[in-house]
Amino acid sequence: MRGHLAPENTLTGNIIDAALTVHKTLGGPGLLESIYEEALALELKQRGLRVDCQKAIPVYYKNVPLSTALRLDMLIEDRVIVECQAVRELHPVFLAQTLTYLRVTGLHLALLINFGEKLLKHGIHRVINGSTAGD
Repeated sequence: MRGHLAPENTLTGNIIDAALTVHKTLGGPGLLESIYEEALALELKQRGLRVDCQKAIPVYYKNVPLSTALRLDMLIEDRVIVECQAVRELHPVFLAQTLTYLRVTGLHLALLINFGEKLLKHGIHRVINGSTAGD
């Protein structure tokens, strides 16, 4: 399992560095989530990464596709989900949603990034196979 996550961990390191650059360049907290998300997508693309923004993922109920798709903020390189927030305090529901996104997509790794933190390092949460750990 460790070998399986190694490429994703390298990728998340690049995503975290890009998020720190965005937060610093835009001057910290205070802007809308959509602004941070757009800037992060631009920064990641400038670094040569494939970024799908607002990626629609079908959701099934008893093998029947629902008319409403799940929308991921970002899917990076088809391997890592990035969910962006810009709130003063991160509510546990955001972590629960991110875990659900991992289950629905079958992916193993996500980053929940709260750009609303004064120090972004406190707002970065790695979500792995149902467990979370701050970065």
